[in-house]
Amino acid sequence: MSTANITTMQKVKDYLSLVKFSHTIFALPFAFIGFTLAVAYEQFSFQWDLLIKMLLCMVFARSAAMAFNRYLDRTIDAKNPRTAKREIPAGVIKSNNALLFVIINCALFIITCYFINLLVFYLSFVALFVVLFYSYTKRFTALCHLVLGLGLSLAPIGAYLAVTRYFNWLPLVFSFIVLTWVSGFDIIYALQDEDFDKQQQLHSIPAALGKKGALNVSSLLHAITTSLVITAGYMAAFNWVYWVGALIFIGLLVYQHMLVKPNDLSKVNIAFMTTNGIGSIVFAVFTILSLII
Repeated sequence: MSTANITTMQKVKDYLSLVKFSHTIFALPFAFIGFTLAVAYEQFSFQWDLLIKMLLCMVFARSAAMAFNRYLDRTIDAKNPRTAKREIPAGVIKSNNALLFVIINCALFIITCYFINLLVFYLSFVALFVVLFYSYTKRFTALCHLVLGLGLSLAPIGAYLAVTRYFNWLPLVFSFIVLTWVSGFDIIYALQDEDFDKQQQLHSIPAALGKKGALNVSSLLHAITTSLVITAGYMAAFNWVYWVGALIFIGLLVYQHMLVKPNDLSKVNIAFMTTNGIGSIVFAVFTILSLII
């Protein structure tokens, strides 16, 4: 392999790391749920090109949001020992290049939405505002976790609109599932930076309420998630397959709260990435199977 190819591959890896591409595992399965609700539940025709466009929108929007977050937080990340090795503060990716990457992904997202339908195109600007605005919120509100959850919650309703071109309550319930679920586990993740956030006068639930209070809020949000999962099951009259997936998903919600204690944060990453990553995939697979069998 030539030196140029090796360099290109390394750059690709650097940008995938910049946007934490592996974290796509959280929202993408719910986009598949939204798409399948439209095709199987509402009985719209399945179109491969539409599915591909939906996936591209997910990748472009999330890449723009994550890269913008890293760009905007570059000086903050440089001060935090936990984040100082991220690509921009470490000098792996120049800040101007990261901003250009954001602009390109925003443009590609909007263009792709245009080729889906006009409703999705018009709403693409709202979606971009939400996912980019999140990066500012830690500077003035402890509710930043809910704004992150709101951004990811656009996945199921966005995918549904791509097919149907109209709103409906069921995909909105799945969006609220994502909102409360993501907000809850983001609070757990933010426990690691409680002291740093206080020192830098940044806002978060852990900085505002302490570890115990933050975990209580996270538990409350996940209790709401659980009630919404049950509500969705009854609204759609899903079969037993859905309820198996729902039980596993709810069980993993409970498990992650067993892993993290106010005086023991050693398993935060397991609670954040492993349990939620597995949970989203399992829940999506069982929900989709319940719709097509």
